Amino acid sequence: MKFVLSSKIFKAVVSEANLNYKGSITIDSDLIEKAGLWVGEKVLVVSNTSGARLETYVIPGKAGSGVMCMNGAAAHLIKKDEEIIVMGFTLSDKPVNAKIVFVDKNNKCVKVDTLY
Repeated sequence: MKFVLSSKIFKAVVSEANLNYKGSITIDSDLIEKAGLWVGEKVLVVSNTSGARLETYVIPGKAGSGVMCMNGAAAHLIKKDEEIIVMGFTLSDKPVNAKIVFVDKNNKCVKVDTLY
């Protein structure tokens, strides 16, 4: 068994950073669904802007809002307006063809594809 990439939201823009929240990343519910992520799922978040990498968990934001909010301590590492990639992984005994959600600068889905 190996942990393999199962979903990715590619080049999203952080719309908010909220230090006063207890933790996690808030993601537009539409993007959660399109990527095949689960609420509460552990994700890796990588900033293309700063190079910061962190693990947190998904909480749902308003559908269609484009929200991508770093909450709690994560807001110290990844800030508003940074470009990020959000990745979910699964434990599998065979290769998984990950879903990739491409978004525009307002975090609206422009295309859903697979890794290969």
